[in-house]
Amino acid sequence: MKKVITYGTFDLLHWGHINLLKRAKDLGDYLIVAISSDDFNKLKNKKSYHSFENRKMILEAIRYVDEVISEENWEQKVSDVIDRNVDVFVMGDDWEGEFDFLKDYCEVVYLPRTAGISTSKIKEELQIG
Repeated sequence: MKKVITYGTFDLLHWGHINLLKRAKDLGDYLIVAISSDDFNKLKNKKSYHSFENRKMILEAIRYVDEVISEENWEQKVSDVIDRNVDVFVMGDDWEGEFDFLKDYCEVVYLPRTAGISTSKIKEELQIG
């Protein structure tokens, strides 16, 4: 079985997220999604609309997602890959090169972002309205 992992906040879920999850799942048989815990978001100075538990529940309902875990810190990626026998690490190409250190442990793939949509764009547009 080929395992794939990706990371993110996945707060205001949109078609760009779904597109990423589908393409990530297409790279293997089992998709693990690590989502930032509420405490980790605070550490990153990020504010989520939905709590960790609600974001986890939403992601678990998506057919491409096999497992949702918590991301507690920047350093856990290596141990997640090793402990969960991950074959492929996937991130959006806005992170290109940032996770190349994982190439010692698994394949690293940067997927192009979906044009025309982002959580930041949604938040900006909602503030205008």
